[in-house]
Amino acid sequence: MKKKFLWYHPMLKEYARQHRNKSTKSEVLFWMQVRNKQLRGYDFHRQKPVDYFILDFFCPRLMLGIELDGITHHEDAVIAKDKIKEQRMNDLGITVLRFRDEEVYHHMQSVLLEIERFMDNFEVRNK
Repeated sequence: MKKKFLWYHPMLKEYARQHRNKSTKSEVLFWMQVRNKQLRGYDFHRQKPVDYFILDFFCPRLMLGIELDGITHHEDAVIAKDKIKEQRMNDLGITVLRFRDEEVYHHMQSVLLEIERFMDNFEVRNK
């Protein structure tokens, strides 16, 4: 499968690096589960710049973005920004799965199972 080049604004590269160095607790916990191709051999990237946005996690082979939503994601302004971001990712062919921090803290297996279901569907579609 040919990799699709995803453009990003150059200023986001440093911003993404800073975010990787200041990860939230849920991001660290999630990263421990998916780094080094631990989840079915799929490669995930942290704080991946795409277009004018940064995805919390991104799997290029699956064209899958993972967003972990903390308490601020309940605010109307943030919800509106998240919708714009998600729509833009969809326009670029990226599916976005969202999980609340609490899901990562208390139900990690359910989070991983949902991602694995996505992987199953992807693998069936791409046989």
